[in-house]
Amino acid sequence: MTTKDQTPEFVGLSVRETAKKSGCGRSIVYEAIASGRLRAKKLGRRTIVLEHDRQSWLDSLPAVKATAQ
Repeated sequence: MTTKDQTPEFVGLSVRETAKKSGCGRSIVYEAIASGRLRAKKLGRRTIVLEHDRQSWLDSLPAVKATAQ
């Protein structure tokens, strides 16, 4: 699958790519995988996160509550 500018859109992401695309660090991704909140797969020694699993994980995060001022 490609986007309008013909940059390939990958379905399987490394932990580093998952972190970068999610706006967090690798340790947060590893913690989410270890706790079972983020689903991941193994390909040999590599840990792969599918794009739809990454999006589901982000969607499951709690919303920020507005504070009254």
